[in-house]
Amino acid sequence: MFQIVRRLTWGLTQWAALTLFTFLFTFNNAHAKGFEDSMAERTRACTACHGDQGRAGPDGYYPRLAGKPAGYLYNQLKNFAEGRRHYGLMTRLVDPLSDAYLREIAQYFSGLKLPYPAPAQTASRMAPALLARGQQLALRGDAARQVPACIQCHGERLTGLQPYVPGLLGLPLDYLNAQLGAWQTQQRQALAPDCMAQVVKRMDSSDLIAVATWLSTQTLPAESTPAASPSERSGAVPLPRCGSAPELKGEP
Repeated sequence: MFQIVRRLTWGLTQWAALTLFTFLFTFNNAHAKGFEDSMAERTRACTACHGDQGRAGPDGYYPRLAGKPAGYLYNQLKNFAEGRRHYGLMTRLVDPLSDAYLREIAQYFSGLKLPYPAPAQTASRMAPALLARGQQLALRGDAARQVPACIQCHGERLTGLQPYVPGLLGLPLDYLNAQLGAWQTQQRQALAPDCMAQVVKRMDSSDLIAVATWLSTQTLPAESTPAASPSERSGAVPLPRCGSAPELKGEP
């Protein structure tokens, strides 16, 4: 898993540099013709990688921004700025920006309510045993390993929880694998106490691949907005405390 994360990071860096160069060239030409002072224009450095209106990049690695909880988006921008997440291009982009402006960017993308495409992965192409294990982890967890179900944090519909917890559906398999691998290798961190780091430590690589695979094959429900309150389904495993999502009220 660690080698996969390294290869993905190298490839992303090369692709992003080319994309940013193309954006800057286009921006300079547009600026010469007049600049519309709107958040859509100001965030073109974001959508150059994350797709039009933050719908997601076409390569499967740059995630969707549109419709994510504003608190989650703001936390990720701060994580890049403060070294809890590591991607040089993102760090350089957010480093000169004020907290107030980072919140404005997060609010802008959070407010974009756009339809999701159909999953790129189809369940029929995946091993049934792999999907069954992934579904178990997502919906019921694994009490023997003290792994809570994904729905306990990420909402009954797995579409996220306001204001700080992201949805897990509508994300490419490559992105899910890369992020879970980054948690496993401590390349990605969050505000302490880091609940995701605690959960991932209890899982082996085969479980991470299984849950990522199952999530990537799921179609978004008709109501795809983040939930207003946590799932009422009580899991067999208590949630750990989460510094980046205090609304979860996990155990210390």
